[in-house]
Amino acid sequence: MALQEKLTNTIQKAIDEYMVAGASMLVIKDGKEVAYAQAGEADHERQKPFQRDTIIRLYSQTKPITAAAAMILMERGEIDLCQQVGEIIPAYRHLTVENAGCKRREAQTPLCIHNLLNMTSGLSYPDGSTPSGKGADVVFSEACKRLNTDHEMSTLELAERLAEGPLAYDPGTSWQYGTSADVLGAVIEVVTGMSLGDFMEQEIFKPLGMQDTGFYVPQEKRSRLASVYWTQTDENEKPIGLLPYIGDNLAINYYMDHSPAYMAGGAGLASTLDDYSRFAAMLMNHGTFEGTQILKPATVKYMTGGELMPDQQLGFNKWIGLSGYSYGNLMRVCKNPGQAPLFSGKGEYGWDGWLGAYFANLPEEKLTILMATQKKDAGTFTLTRKLRNIVLSELL
Repeated sequence: MALQEKLTNTIQKAIDEYMVAGASMLVIKDGKEVAYAQAGEADHERQKPFQRDTIIRLYSQTKPITAAAAMILMERGEIDLCQQVGEIIPAYRHLTVENAGCKRREAQTPLCIHNLLNMTSGLSYPDGSTPSGKGADVVFSEACKRLNTDHEMSTLELAERLAEGPLAYDPGTSWQYGTSADVLGAVIEVVTGMSLGDFMEQEIFKPLGMQDTGFYVPQEKRSRLASVYWTQTDENEKPIGLLPYIGDNLAINYYMDHSPAYMAGGAGLASTLDDYSRFAAMLMNHGTFEGTQILKPATVKYMTGGELMPDQQLGFNKWIGLSGYSYGNLMRVCKNPGQAPLFSGKGEYGWDGWLGAYFANLPEEKLTILMATQKKDAGTFTLTRKLRNIVLSELL
């Protein structure tokens, strides 16, 4: 059975089991497309099939692009990764820490740009169980309420407001997934004097020909934006159907119908498989795509080779499914394929998104895997791993 047929059948089975409404996958080897598979619907209510040009909300798969934007500024000498964030955004000069082991106190180490890129900042995503998570929840709740008004919260304002709450730990002492990339987006805006979207358009999207990527979807393209679904289960947790999800998670406007004031460096972009494949190819080709250089080879080597310190790695190791990996520059990096719970390769890097977007580059194998779907709370889920394992077993 051909690779494409295996992938299509696996996606269709997931659809039949109410795991997703639709999905697609693109596989590139040695710079050439070797498989593309799609099945299901991008919009069940309107009976629109999931297609190659379907636009998806990337959510956290935005992060590698934000890291690349920071690398551009690093190359140009406009930022220093040891530079304290408080030098650029004054609200970060006097940070506090609060967790189960201590009452709120001053942070003992300053927050540096390097901490934002490695998620060692102590910044948290919203949650109701920790002081830092509760602080973030207050900020994002207000940002959501202000969506679609004439006073939406801006990228910089959101970053400044996050500085008011406590960190989960002293910067650099541990690892925790959180709002680091969003604060980094604000740093980029202050340093460049441009919105994050304009900077990315000028320096990354336009040069790479990423015509369907941005922080909102223009009216003429909105018919291609996929809907989001979640799996409905019975009392025994058996899937019985899919229901639409319409929510502004992390203050990202679900409809993406206008340019937002808050351009989330950690979650805000929409894109397509082909657009993102251009970004992936640029990294695979040491910073150049079709004759256009975005990053220098040494920069790409640095960006894609990150690794946490041993104490920081302890926090990262709590993530299920990423054994054998470390983290750096807003991406996972495979250090020991033998420890991974799926077929992998040393030096693999990439990231995923809350709704199931997925990106992996395996540089030694010259292999790129991209997946698109829109499932609430997906991340890297069982369908992703099944499809990956099929690809790697066939091509490695």
